Amino acid sequence: KGHAVETGPLARFILAYAMGMPSHKEPLDRALKQLDLPFEAVYSTLGRVLARGLEAQWAAHKMRQYVDDLTANIKAGDTVAANIDKWEPSTWPAQCKGVGQAEAPRGALGHWCKIRDTRVENWQAVVPTTWNASPRGKSGELGAYEAALIGTPVGVPEQPLEILRTVHSYDPCLACATHVISSTGEELVKVDVR
Repeated sequence: KGHAVETGPLARFILAYAMGMPSHKEPLDRALKQLDLPFEAVYSTLGRVLARGLEAQWAAHKMRQYVDDLTANIKAGDTVAANIDKWEPSTWPAQCKGVGQAEAPRGALGHWCKIRDTRVENWQAVVPTTWNASPRGKSGELGAYEAALIGTPVGVPEQPLEILRTVHSYDPCLACATHVISSTGEELVKVDVR
C-alpha cells in the first residue's frame, strides 16, 4: 500500500508472503524477528537486500529438489530434455512471432520476437532494470527508484552513499550516476558509478 511497483526478489517475497506460502513466509518472519523489525521494514533498502539473500537460500533448496526430480526421471527412463519438433528453421511458417516472460533474479523479464523467412525481423526485450529504473508513469505514479529515494537522508551530500546503497539494492544492470540536487534545483554533487 502506497509503495511503487517494483520487480525482483522483494516483490516475489511480498506476494508469496501475502499468499501465506510457508517457503517464503517462515524465513521472512524468522529474519524480521531476529532483526527485531516490523513487516513494514521490508519496504526499504534492507528489505530488498534481505529478500535477495532469502531468495538465494530458497533457490538453493529448489535446485536440490530439481536434481532429485531429474535423477528420478532419468532412472524411470525419461531422458527427453526438450521438445525439438520446431528446432529446424525450415519447418517454421514464413512469418511467426513469440513471447517469453519469466522472473529473473533482478525481476520481471519479457522478450517479444518477430521472425520473417527464418530471420529475426524484430526483437524487443523489457528487462528488470527497465521496470525498476523507469521514470514516472503517464498518471504521475513514481518509478521504483524514485519512490525508494524520497525521504532518504544523505549524511554527506558530497558522498551520497545512502543513495547509492538504495539504488544498488535493486541490483541494476546499468552504469549509473548520482546527482544530489538541492531543494532549489542546484546540483550539489555528481558521482559516477562504474
